[in-house]
Amino acid sequence: MRAVLRLVRTPNLVVSFAGTVVGGLAALAAGVRLAEATWLALGLAGLSTACVTAAGNVLNDLGDLEGDRTNHPDRPLVTGEVRLGSARALTAALFVAGAVLVVPVVPTRPWVGVILAVAVAGLLAYELRWKARGLVGNLTVGGLTAMVFLYGGAAAGAPEIVLPFAAMAFLATVSREVIKDMEDVRGDVGRRTLPQAHGMSAAAAVARGTVAGAIALSAVPFLWFLSLPSLAGVAYGLVVAGADAIFVLSVVWLPSRLRLEQSVSKGAMALALCAFLAVAFR
Repeated sequence: MRAVLRLVRTPNLVVSFAGTVVGGLAALAAGVRLAEATWLALGLAGLSTACVTAAGNVLNDLGDLEGDRTNHPDRPLVTGEVRLGSARALTAALFVAGAVLVVPVVPTRPWVGVILAVAVAGLLAYELRWKARGLVGNLTVGGLTAMVFLYGGAAAGAPEIVLPFAAMAFLATVSREVIKDMEDVRGDVGRRTLPQAHGMSAAAAVARGTVAGAIALSAVPFLWFLSLPSLAGVAYGLVVAGADAIFVLSVVWLPSRLRLEQSVSKGAMALALCAFLAVAFR
């Protein structure tokens, strides 16, 4: 069981569940005082996101088996703790569960079904084709992360409100994915990543550029639906400023200190999630 939990990357599932729920709360602007039916819709959407994310993580390890022998030799498929046949069956079961969970939600929130279909198609395209194509794969992962927030907004009935947060998540994720490719450049097998194709300096420039874009977008809520003098505006401003500062740190030393930079980027994304939550109380 421990090996399976490592295989699906349980911490990532918690973050994807939280991102979906936060997206819904931010869309509704009602704090946590929601009707039971709305909480149920958000909970089912969050569990659906976690299942699809888990399926993608297992599928990723199945496709990266050879590269992981060098880059991540402790992963369960490499060590043999989980058999390949079991991993394939788990992937299929998780995809099915992700779809079944939101069946009660789709009739009243049809955008949930649309976003789920696009996300699954994008995930499969990434694993089967685009992962080996460098920046295209990085952009796909960024899009999938953005859809987590849109999925929550759709489950709440107002996906358009979370568009700025989805765009920020997209750019921040692209930066982190490029940094991960830089970290794994020596062990990647059968892929043509950005640092492999164009060098570490070019990859560092892309990582910095996408972070700059995400920081610029963090001001959009103040121009659209958030008032700075309000408590929610102050809370969002302070927390997102902290996240922006950490994002700067995540790219400042590139192309060196790659493991540190990648970890710092993850921390900045977690803090940004808290800033998004503050918007729910506007």
